[in-house]
Order: sequence, then structure tokens, then C-alpha cells
Amino acid sequence: MLVKQTGKYLLLFVTGGLLYNIIEILLRGWSHWTMFILGGVCFICLGLINELLPWTLPLWKQMLLGAAIITYFELITGCIVNIWLGWNIWDYSGLPGNILGQICPQFSFLWLWISLAGIVLDDWLRYWLFGEERPRYRLV
Repeated sequence: MLVKQTGKYLLLFVTGGLLYNIIEILLRGWSHWTMFILGGVCFICLGLINELLPWTLPLWKQMLLGAAIITYFELITGCIVNIWLGWNIWDYSGLPGNILGQICPQFSFLWLWISLAGIVLDDWLRYWLFGEERPRYRLV
């Protein structure tokens, strides 16, 4: 059971990490290995929304929660890799409303849509690959 669960979460982590890197490469031309880790962690957390909360939670609320989760991990990661380690992987300090140059409202808005894709993809992967409950969503 533990091996099966570990394999499942490893596959989901790698899926999230790869997708995050691909999105970054498509949108800004490059990515960093730490973004693979961030993407994997965020994808796992997005997947846990429907594992821990009822399916009756409207999809828009799941998206808000997902965007908050991604923004939180982006802030933590940014403080570590950009401020503490000085790797300068990203810098939002030129954008209005930024916090420490690590997060900003513009990207948090983008995370709404990324979280929608992540939540739905995770749910369907769990259904198709692991025989978990068939996804069902409520809009309101």
C-alpha cells in the first residue's frame, strides 16, 4: 500500500514539475530546476483539494484556493532561492502590488487558471491511472 501510494505521488509530482517547466519555457523562454520542484509540490497540493474537501465545493472556490496555494509556495520559494540564496530566478519588483519582488497580483491571477488546469488534470489522472473516484464538478 505504501509503495503504491509513494509511486502515485511520485508520478503526480513529476507530472506537475514537468508541466510547470514546460509552461515557463513556453512563456519566458527558460526555466530553472527549482521550478520543477515548485511545480511538483504545487501539483500535489492542487490534487489534495478534492481529496480533503468535498466534491460539492464549487470549482471557482477550488480555483481560488489553488491560486492561494501556488502564490504561497511561490513566496516561500522566492524568499529562499531569490532572496536568501541570491539566485535571481525571477523578480517581480517592477510590477505593481508586489511583495518583496517574489509575488504579485498579476501572477496570482494567472495562478487561478493554472490551478483550474492542475485540479482537473490531477482528478482525471487519479481516475484514469489509479482507479480513484470519477471527477465531478459544481460551478456554483
